[in-house]
Amino acid sequence: MPAIKAISKTLAIALMIGSASSAPARAGWRDDIGTFRVGIVAEPGAGNTVPGLALLTDAYTKALGMKVEFVVARDYASLIEAQANAKVDYAIYSAIAYATVSERCGCVEPLVAPIDSDGATGIRGVLLTRDGRLPDLAAMATHKIAMAPADDVGGSLLPIAGLRGEGVTIAEDSTFLAHAGSVAAAETMLVEGKADALFGWTPASADRVQVDAAGTAGRLEAAGIPRNELRTIWTSGLLRYGPHAVRSNLDPEAKRRLTVFLTNLKAMSPDVYDLLEARHAGGFTAVAAGDYGMAAAIVRMVAGSTPQR
Repeated sequence: MPAIKAISKTLAIALMIGSASSAPARAGWRDDIGTFRVGIVAEPGAGNTVPGLALLTDAYTKALGMKVEFVVARDYASLIEAQANAKVDYAIYSAIAYATVSERCGCVEPLVAPIDSDGATGIRGVLLTRDGRLPDLAAMATHKIAMAPADDVGGSLLPIAGLRGEGVTIAEDSTFLAHAGSVAAAETMLVEGKADALFGWTPASADRVQVDAAGTAGRLEAAGIPRNELRTIWTSGLLRYGPHAVRSNLDPEAKRRLTVFLTNLKAMSPDVYDLLEARHAGGFTAVAAGDYGMAAAIVRMVAGSTPQR
C-alpha cells in the first residue's frame, strides 16, 4: 500500500501543477460525461485483462476527479468501432489505428504520444543497399529489391506510401520486387546476396533520421553485414508512434487535465507509466493531428484512395 499512496501523491502534485495557471472551467463537465471510458487493446492471448488495471483506473480517476472505467478491446478494429460510436471517450492507438478512426469519422484528436529514451518519436522507411549495388532510386527497375510482406508497416506499407508521396509509384507486381514471406526472410535475401537492396525502417525523430542502431540496419549488422557496407538510398517521412486520442467533443478541461497528467507521468509516477507504455521509455509528449500525415497516407493507400500518378 505505501507504493500506491506514493503514486497517488505524485499524481496529485502533477494535477496541481497543471491547474495553477488555468482559466476557470465550466463546473458541470463531469456530470455531462458521467463515467469517463478509456479504451485499450489487450495483449495477444491476454483475453480481456490488462496488467495493473486497478492502478491505472485509480490514476485516471485522480487525474480527472471523476469515475473512470477501462474498456478492454480484443483488437484495434473493435477499439476503433467503440470510439467512432462514442462508446469510449479516450483510446490508446497504434499510428495506423488512429489514422483509421480519424479517416472514418473525423471525430477524434490525439493528445499525446510516447517517445523513446534516446529521443526517437517514430520511424522512417528506408531503402538500404549493400556495397553500393543499387546506386539510386532511379535504378530500382534494373535491380532486385527485397520487400517484407505486404501488411508489414515498417518494411512495406511505410516505404511504399512514402515513395508515392514523392511521386514514385511501386506496383505490387513490379518485376524488380522480391516479396519475402517474413521480415527476416527479406533481410536474409540481402545478407545472402540474393537482393541488391532492401526496404526497411529506422527509429527517428522530427529532426534526426537515424537515432540509434535499432531498426533494419541494426538487424542486418547483427546478421553479419558490417555497418560500413550499408548505405541508405532513400528515407521516408516520419511515422509517429501511436497516440492517446480523445473524441473531439470532449470538454476542453478534461483534455487539459489528461494532457497534464500524461506529460508528467514518466517523471512523477514511473510505475504507472510503465503499465501504460511498455515499449517506449522516454515519456509522453503533446501531439497534434498534423503529426500523423504519414499514417493517414498509409491508410488512404491501403483503402485505394491515393491518386495514381
